[in-house]
Amino acid sequence: MTRNLIYATLLSIYPLAMNAQTCCSGGIPLSNNIGLDILGKGILQVNLSYDYNNLNTLNIGKDKIDDDSRLRTTNSVLLNLSYSITNNLAIEGLLSWVEQKRVISQFGNENIDRTSGIGDGVLLAKYNFNEILGKQSSARLGLGVKIPIGSTTETTNQGIVLNADMQPGSGAWDVIYWGQVLKNFEFRPSLNFSVRAIYRGTGINDDYFGNTTYEFGNEFQTFLSFTDEFIVFNKISVPSISFKYRHANQDKIGGFEIDNTGGEWVFIIPNFTINLSSNFAMSVKAELPIYSFVDGTQLTPTYRITSGVLYKIPLKKKLKIYKNEE
Repeated sequence: MTRNLIYATLLSIYPLAMNAQTCCSGGIPLSNNIGLDILGKGILQVNLSYDYNNLNTLNIGKDKIDDDSRLRTTNSVLLNLSYSITNNLAIEGLLSWVEQKRVISQFGNENIDRTSGIGDGVLLAKYNFNEILGKQSSARLGLGVKIPIGSTTETTNQGIVLNADMQPGSGAWDVIYWGQVLKNFEFRPSLNFSVRAIYRGTGINDDYFGNTTYEFGNEFQTFLSFTDEFIVFNKISVPSISFKYRHANQDKIGGFEIDNTGGEWVFIIPNFTINLSSNFAMSVKAELPIYSFVDGTQLTPTYRITSGVLYKIPLKKKLKIYKNEE
């Protein structure tokens, strides 16, 4: 009885010490999935995607540890809605549902924690500046907020409130700065080069465990992408390759930095999109780590797979047709 109690205590403490950062490294991919294209005035875009993130790599700094006793998975369903108010101004919203699972096998026992529910959301305003960097180029700037919709009080089967990285929500408002530069090449107009950057300034959950505060580390991400178009079976296919750099500061609890959180990562992201019609497209992409350096000891991403469908609805055009029929 006493031995089992000791094991249970160790298993409940160990995930907090070792895996506090996994929510930032592998939680709900909100920042990854904002920034739909800015299309013509009156067009509504609806993007529904499924994201699976597998974390089964344990690192100390940049060194991988030969230890597969810890597994973290995140399944997310993401709904993006973007509406172009003018040809250059758009508003985008992102809603999420998430299921997280953490498995730790130690001392001959297996400890499993699982949560699911509505996650946080994002609201972003974007503006496009045409040919500001020359012909066939555009620069876009965006400002938004992350809205704390998700729960922060999910518990284990024993009724113990889980730590922050396992909660569907963060309990804090964040500010998001977004920017993108695009350039098409004259020798091949379908070939596109883009740089995208996102900075997330995190807010503070002032009711963490009911008696303290928690703040996820500020985060910076940048993407370097090359995209082209080809005809495949009479459909326009759009393959692309991206390189992503991500840096996250250490989390804070009660105003003090937490060990084993924060770091930097580099990923390669192959992506394939096929346009089944002028208004409907399907896509799939993989996110594979090629470099990571973490603070202390952390689980880091092993791979991520995202697939989705995008539908464009020209609301203004449909409205005019409806009025003519009247």
